[in-house]
Amino acid sequence: MPELPEVEVVRRGLGRFVVHRRVAAVDVRHPRAVRRHAAGPVDFVDRLTGRTVLAARRRGKYLWLPLDDGSALVAHLGMSGQLLVQPSSAGDETHLRVRMTFADGGRELRFVDQRTFGGLHVEATEGTDGIPRSVAHIARDPLDPEFDDEAFVRALRRRNTGVKRALLDQTLLSGVGNIYADEALWRTRLHGERPTRTLRRTDAVALLAAVRDVMTLALAQGGTSFDSLYVNVNGESGYFERSLTAYGRAGEPCARCGTPIRREAFMNRSSYSCPGCQPRPRPRRRS
Repeated sequence: MPELPEVEVVRRGLGRFVVHRRVAAVDVRHPRAVRRHAAGPVDFVDRLTGRTVLAARRRGKYLWLPLDDGSALVAHLGMSGQLLVQPSSAGDETHLRVRMTFADGGRELRFVDQRTFGGLHVEATEGTDGIPRSVAHIARDPLDPEFDDEAFVRALRRRNTGVKRALLDQTLLSGVGNIYADEALWRTRLHGERPTRTLRRTDAVALLAAVRDVMTLALAQGGTSFDSLYVNVNGESGYFERSLTAYGRAGEPCARCGTPIRREAFMNRSSYSCPGCQPRPRPRRRS
């Protein structure tokens, strides 16, 4: 599933190509793509047609386009969703689900989703920040200028869970998924099962810095693409996969100590770490 860097790459592309344009027509090719719009496909089309896109915004992994009537088009990319900006003359993609054309006759916005786990919906926004209601509970992400480092450090150390589970909690900080959690933990020599209550303040501060570093590097390289499912709005893949040090490197030597990277089951997915640099925490003795 796309994480913060991948979604931010898409947001920047949408900012260049669709902001300040008025929607002329919307074509819903598959009703499942708008299933989160409770009023149905016809209302979805009616709510978008004639509206002008004011901006392209993101919080963590969540992406939305504020509209001129106070609502927003919210996009959930899911496992395989793509927002593509295409010339109107371009042929339809195999898994095209929704097409938006604009009054200026320029490039179209297309939602393509092979597995149809993602989707689009229109909803009201709230507050002075204009955040969609479905996104309001999501925490700020580490690249947000208003992210509160000290509040995060305190909250992390108060949690009673493993540190990787805490990193994936989008109400604590947003945008971190499986890939970047493993990369940040490798950088700080922490095992994902390390109890958060045992973290020193210096550990928590270093972990937050590592999360920022790995996301900034990934963003500069266009995100991580393991296959053709994640692309930017031009259909291009990111290349941060080449820079990964832990995730997906099972059996390969650790870049720091040479110990083969291990793969472990974690929450119906996989975790990757170095047995030499990131030892498992010792179980607590029962008194």
